[in-house]
Amino acid sequence: MNRIQHTRESLIAMLRRHDVNPTHQRIEIAYALFGHGAHLSADQIMARVNGRHSETSKATVYNTLNLFLEKQLIREVIVDPNKVFYDPNTEPHYHLYDADTGELTDIDASEVTISGLPQLPAGVVTEGVDVIVRVRSRLR
Repeated sequence: MNRIQHTRESLIAMLRRHDVNPTHQRIEIAYALFGHGAHLSADQIMARVNGRHSETSKATVYNTLNLFLEKQLIREVIVDPNKVFYDPNTEPHYHLYDADTGELTDIDASEVTISGLPQLPAGVVTEGVDVIVRVRSRLR
């Protein structure tokens, strides 16, 4: 998948387009996520941000990630109850999770076929479908 190269200036514009006040810390958190196009945990994001400025608390990182989720700037990918990644790619796609390395990579949506969904309860619509293919080495 093609990733857009972001600068801090382009991230400020993106945040403003999504009605997010571009504070210094939000810009740095966005840069950690969008600047590299990687799937990162909150701890990895905090480490990247604080590697440059050491001013951002864990609460600020989580609050900002929740705001980005609310504004649909990112997706949350829960690979297990104790492992959550934040994905800057909001286009339709799926994921491959390597349990040995902890790496999460994208699978193009065209590579997966879903043949149907269950009957939905009255009054609800499908918001999305998440597919995570979990792999590990055969040599375990």
